[in-house]
Amino acid sequence: MSADDATVVLARHGETMWNHERRIQGWAPAPLNETGREQARALGAHLAERYDVDRLVASDLRRTKETARLVNRSLQVDVAFDPNWRERDFGIYQGMGYEALFEGYPEFAVGETGIAAAEAEPEGGETLLEARERVLDGWRAVVDSLARAETVVVVTHGGPLYVLLGHLRGRDLVTALTEHSQENCAVTEVQVRDGAQTVVREGDVSYR
Repeated sequence: MSADDATVVLARHGETMWNHERRIQGWAPAPLNETGREQARALGAHLAERYDVDRLVASDLRRTKETARLVNRSLQVDVAFDPNWRERDFGIYQGMGYEALFEGYPEFAVGETGIAAAEAEPEGGETLLEARERVLDGWRAVVDSLARAETVVVVTHGGPLYVLLGHLRGRDLVTALTEHSQENCAVTEVQVRDGAQTVVREGDVSYR
C-alpha cells in the first residue's frame, strides 16, 4: 500500500525518577513517576485532539509501555510493542549519573571523543552504532507498513529520537547526539509523501 500523505508522530516517554536524577536508564525497568504519568495523560489528550490516530507503536521497556498505555486511554487504538525502539543498552553502567559516567569513562562521551564514543561498547551493553541500526530498522518497519493517509504514533526514548532525527536531516551521528534535545513527552511529526520523509514539528511541548 502507498504511504503517500501518511504521518508518523514520535513522542518520548514520560518522566521517571531516573530522568529527574539524571541517571543512565538504558534497558532498566524504570517506572514513570507522578510527573511522568501526568505528562503521558496530557500527551494522549493532545494527540487525540490534533490527530486522527490509527495505531500506536512503542518500545517494550517499562517506561514506554506505561506511557503508551496512558496515551491510549485517549486514543483507543491498537498498540504494538517493538524492541527495536528501545533506548541504548548501557550494560553495567545503567543507574550511574550522567556526569559520573562521562567524567569517569570519557570513552563513552560523544562530545569529547566523537565517533570513537559511538564505537565504544559498554560491558554487557551495545555500541551507539548498533543501537542506531536497531532504531533505523524499527523506523523502516513503521514506514514500510504505512497505509495511505494513515497516522501512526511511536512512543520511544531520547536516544532513538536523536539518532532518527539525525538520519532524517542528513546529519552525522555525533552531530545528531549533541545538537538535538527532546523533553519527556515531547512531540515530533514526520510527514511521509512520495518517498520523502520530512520533519515538520520537532520536540514540541507547547501543548502542556
